[in-house]
Amino acid sequence: MPSLERTNQIFTLCVVFPFIILLGLYFTIKLRGFQIARLKNSFSYLLKQQQNAQGNISYFEAISTVLAGNFGTGNISGMAIALSTGGPGALIWMWIIAFFGSAIQYSSCILGAKYRQKDEGGEYVSGPMYYLSKGLGLNSLAKIFCIFTIFAALAVGNFAQINSMTLPIQKMGFPPLLCGFIFAFFIGLVLLGGIQRIARFASIIVPLKAFLYLTFTLIILYLNREKILPALQLMFTSAFNFQAAAGGIIGSSILKAITTGFNRAIFATDAGTGIVPILQASARTEHPVIDGLVSLVAPCMVLIVCTMTGLVLLVTGAWQHGDLQSTNMVTYAFRIGLGHQIGEYVVIIALIMFGFTTILAWAYCATQAITYLGGHRFARPFTYLYILLIPLGTLIQINLVWGLADLCITCMLIVNLIGITGLAHEVIIDSRAYFKGDKLKT
Repeated sequence: MPSLERTNQIFTLCVVFPFIILLGLYFTIKLRGFQIARLKNSFSYLLKQQQNAQGNISYFEAISTVLAGNFGTGNISGMAIALSTGGPGALIWMWIIAFFGSAIQYSSCILGAKYRQKDEGGEYVSGPMYYLSKGLGLNSLAKIFCIFTIFAALAVGNFAQINSMTLPIQKMGFPPLLCGFIFAFFIGLVLLGGIQRIARFASIIVPLKAFLYLTFTLIILYLNREKILPALQLMFTSAFNFQAAAGGIIGSSILKAITTGFNRAIFATDAGTGIVPILQASARTEHPVIDGLVSLVAPCMVLIVCTMTGLVLLVTGAWQHGDLQSTNMVTYAFRIGLGHQIGEYVVIIALIMFGFTTILAWAYCATQAITYLGGHRFARPFTYLYILLIPLGTLIQINLVWGLADLCITCMLIVNLIGITGLAHEVIIDSRAYFKGDKLKT
């Protein structure tokens, strides 16, 4: 396990972290801070009807599906992991990485829409494998990305989610393996209906789970409002201070804060991994840049949820309890924050909804990767296998699950970044042309 953690840190610090920062900074400068300047447009496109648009699902359904993948247990359990291993400063580095990572995600969605194509069933399919092969002629690298996506779907979208979902249920006395089989059954009912059923389900569940969770986090923060400013101060001092932020807390150096913040930000937002253009492939759109702009909504919403979770852990002091792991730390924080046992049930319900939809989103991405590699004949058998493996995640050790998840995400990132770098000029040209035309209209 320590060797796996060291491998993740080396990849993060030496390769992916500088790659994300430099490439994200490049797009930010070239497109004049579009992540902020164009964020209003991003939200406006969600409900806007596109004329002469081609696709199978609406933008609202597409973003709901993306948020189904983003609003996972990484927003809840992942924040507990971040604070316990990287200290409060990890949250600040999450913001920084997510800001530049959203530029990568924007670019990948433009390229995904630009190089998408119809499959045998008449649905649009896309993703890094398509712009790697069609845009750059890197067929082998496209296949490698698909392989990493399949492994990431199992580690990130399957095992990590079900593991976090069942931890608090196990504490209540329910057999985790039995819970895993029950979840697998209901997930299978939705998953076997394809992207349109997943999108419809996500468009209902995603707003509901976000409203439920944010309402109770706001209540806790209001009850502890005098502790919010000290918590924010602790986050900033820990993020940029080489000294330990608090005695006895593991990994409170700046390097640990950076690596932990990076891994948790990428895990929570999926920015740059390449799964977002896969999930948005079926969206009805008029122009690839609109796909890119809409994709900015997800990282923004996810960061809000992650920050709220982090603040709850800080103001309640739950992050200082080293004996609490992952989900159990969050359930403790909500119980202390609300002063009632209902806090634990809020987290459990939220986790089930968050994890449920994330498993669906990642399963679809893995199915698309399988289809790209071997055709439609392998898609349905893999879906059954994915469902059958869900209970296995309840038995795997927590740190091993998250370590494997981070490594798989990192591998996807590296391959996707190669494709985006090679086609960066297309993103800049298309974006500037669209922004100029959009400005002329207004």
